[in-house]
Amino acid sequence: MKKNEPSRMNRVYRAWPKGTVATLSWLNTLGVSTRLAGWHVRSGWLEDFGPRAFIQPGDKVDWQGGLYALQTQLGMSVHAGGKTALELLGLSHYVPLGGHRRVMLISDQAEQLPTWFRKRDWGVIIDHVRMSLFKKIPGESVVKYNSGGFEIAASSAERAVMEQMRLIGSNDDVEYSYQLMEGLNTLRPYVVQELLVNCSSVRVKRFFLWSAETIGHDWFKRLDTSKIDLGKGKRQIYRGGLFNHRYQITVPRQEELPGV
Repeated sequence: MKKNEPSRMNRVYRAWPKGTVATLSWLNTLGVSTRLAGWHVRSGWLEDFGPRAFIQPGDKVDWQGGLYALQTQLGMSVHAGGKTALELLGLSHYVPLGGHRRVMLISDQAEQLPTWFRKRDWGVIIDHVRMSLFKKIPGESVVKYNSGGFEIAASSAERAVMEQMRLIGSNDDVEYSYQLMEGLNTLRPYVVQELLVNCSSVRVKRFFLWSAETIGHDWFKRLDTSKIDLGKGKRQIYRGGLFNHRYQITVPRQEELPGV
């Protein structure tokens, strides 16, 4: 093998944050071919992490380090979304008791996570969903979360709560989403406005507005709801609930709301 391989790998290490995965396609861009990558594994310069994926020898990598590679090296649209984004932002007080923590990863485009990510035991349960929730995604609805030495893209609080509402499938989900909304008293109204205008789900828009208005968030008063298309017809959000005539949805009764 060429004598300049140590210097080549040193250049790779300088561009490669600790705690993250290096994909073979990314290594190729830095001059490390498939054959060289195999040689580096045998020589101790790289550690195999699954098909077409590597980590630095002895490094500890969690799901965030894997997500970093998906976003920055493979150019995927997948991001930390829903309740996971709110947890990263310190805006979710809900911590599941027992079992593994669930991590919500959302893709804006039709894409499949690579085998090395899907088959890895990250110590958490990965829920990956494809979600075409917005016709246009505002730049300010994406935040960079510092994972310690590298950053990953996550949904802003405004976007994350809408993503969580899109996943509602039971009354418990409704109550949980409402509980999340209770803590979101600092949402940016101009970001909320743009997201709601571009949101493709009538159910999400109606439930979001009802929740914010019922809770009494100050930022709700700064929204121009006349520019938000709420569609036509009735929607069932909460089974066995009370019908709200303004938003044409079934919602929890006052005594069924969390904290009441």
